[in-house]
Amino acid sequence: MIIPVLFVIIGFVSLILGANWLVDGASSLAKKYKVSDLVIGLTIVAFGTSAPELVVNSIASVKGYSDIVLGNILGSNNFNLFIILGLSGLILPIKVQSSTAWKEIPISLFVSVLLLFMLNDFVFTGTSYSSRLDGLILLVLFLLFLFYVFNQMKNDPQTVTTENQKSAVKIWGLIIIGLGGLILGGQLVVVNSVEIANTLGVSEKIIGLTIVAAGTSLPELVTSIVAATKKNSDIAIGNVIGSNIFNILLILSISSLIRPIEYNPKFNLDLLILIGGTIFLFTSMLTGQRKRLDRWEAGILFGFYIIYTTYLVMKEI
Repeated sequence: MIIPVLFVIIGFVSLILGANWLVDGASSLAKKYKVSDLVIGLTIVAFGTSAPELVVNSIASVKGYSDIVLGNILGSNNFNLFIILGLSGLILPIKVQSSTAWKEIPISLFVSVLLLFMLNDFVFTGTSYSSRLDGLILLVLFLLFLFYVFNQMKNDPQTVTTENQKSAVKIWGLIIIGLGGLILGGQLVVVNSVEIANTLGVSEKIIGLTIVAAGTSLPELVTSIVAATKKNSDIAIGNVIGSNIFNILLILSISSLIRPIEYNPKFNLDLLILIGGTIFLFTSMLTGQRKRLDRWEAGILFGFYIIYTTYLVMKEI
């Protein structure tokens, strides 16, 4: 039992370091093209901090651990929304750009609602799973989202500074080493988390929703909190919203294309919570100070998730 726990910790460290190096390298590459902070948050940083979920889910999908795949995605998205955005908003109220309030947050809500219907299509098909066709649809939507973001980039006058640019060798070195750390960490986390679940008699669903989800969301947590302390709201919220969209449209699509994912209807509650939390975030743009997540709203997000996670764990005991 001690050895699997140790390997999970080593895996998470490898994931965090790998994601940090990948984000650092990718962000430096983006700065050469004077890409805005919001676009970097929605794309480069979101992809980099979602890379642990991508690696973990790809490995879990190959091995047929469907509950780990779905638990990681839904758990990570809820962790991003309630804990990371909640903590960031408690540190400093998050100002939100108009495009984020009226476009990116609704896009995140749309893909969450779409996923709910996709995973519960047994009424029409007699089965309940994420098929390769579902994965292909999600992947096409992901490409459309990228097209939208890069189209936004053309119309965004804000640019990042180009001071202290790293050399091309250092940039690509960070990217390659970061990817290596992600692959190693992902393998360690998946294999040993399943072993811990089997030893404790805890379901893979709970392991995916809690330990794996929280662990793979640590890069988002660190990135957003650092961004909030530096008063960079665009990176903080762009990272969270971008990661949530990436997790569903890219990571679940790839996982489904690798192997169709059996769906446990018990995940519907987690999906509904994700949808409800996203609706709350959208309505918070209309209450208090418009287009801002105030501290009391961030506190509600954070407090709700703590209560819900406690409920999940108590059910298993």
